[in-house]
Amino acid sequence: MEEFSRKHPIFSVSLVKPYFQIQADKFPSRNRNPTPQDILEVKDCPGPLKRIIKDKNIRLDGKDQRQYLVRFKNKTADKDKWLAEDAIPDGNLNLRRFRASRRLNSPINYEPFLEGGYVRL
Repeated sequence: MEEFSRKHPIFSVSLVKPYFQIQADKFPSRNRNPTPQDILEVKDCPGPLKRIIKDKNIRLDGKDQRQYLVRFKNKTADKDKWLAEDAIPDGNLNLRRFRASRRLNSPINYEPFLEGGYVRL
C-alpha cells in the first residue's frame, strides 16, 4: 500500500485544454444567461384565440412569470405562441376555461359530486 501512496496521478496530455475567456465582442450569440423568447404583445397576435394548451413558469428579471401556450384559430400547431397572462386576448375568459379544463381532466371525477352524487376515485 505504501508504494502507491508515493505516486502522483497521471493522465493523458490530450485531456488538457486551454481555458479562454468569453469574447462577447467576437461572439455575441454566446450568452451565459440566455433570455427567454420575446413575449408577444396583444397587437402581435396572429388572430383570434382558439384555446390555451398548457402553461409554464419562467423567471424574468428575477421574478417568476407564468406563460401560456396559445393556439390561434385557423392556424397550425407550429404557429403556437407562448404569451404572458396580460397579453392573452380575452384573458379572463380564456384562462377560466383553461383552468376548468385542467380540473375536469384530473384523475378524480367531480361531475357526480356536483349533481348530488358521490366522488369516484
